[in-house]
Amino acid sequence: MSDEQNKISKSPRQWAQELDPETYRVTREKGTERPFSGEYNDCNREGTYVCVCCGQPLFSSDDKFDAGCGWPSFNQALNEGAVDEARDLSHFMIRTEILCSRCDAHLGHVFDDGPQPTGLRYCVNSVSLKLEEKE
Repeated sequence: MSDEQNKISKSPRQWAQELDPETYRVTREKGTERPFSGEYNDCNREGTYVCVCCGQPLFSSDDKFDAGCGWPSFNQALNEGAVDEARDLSHFMIRTEILCSRCDAHLGHVFDDGPQPTGLRYCVNSVSLKLEEKE
């Protein structure tokens, strides 16, 4: 099955009916939650972080680290196809936006100031994620 066949496409109205207002604002309107306010910023529980909109696995707790930036940070995505990237020129900055590859939910941004071995910091809004804990 191709990636296009796995793609989830819904209207803004459908997403608004399924998501609470803050989750909709962040994931569908490219918003940002306040730093240090998210449920997963200081979370140390083990498991897999999935997209809150479609359930696609995105990040592992094994790759989570404390960047001190106020948002959950990971040094890599769970697999190469989990996250798409797009150029973001908003707010007078040049950044790389990260999106769920299945449903295009806005997750946050990726920066090149993370720890080795990747040197990346995937800075993600907690409201974009749901932790499926290891049993």
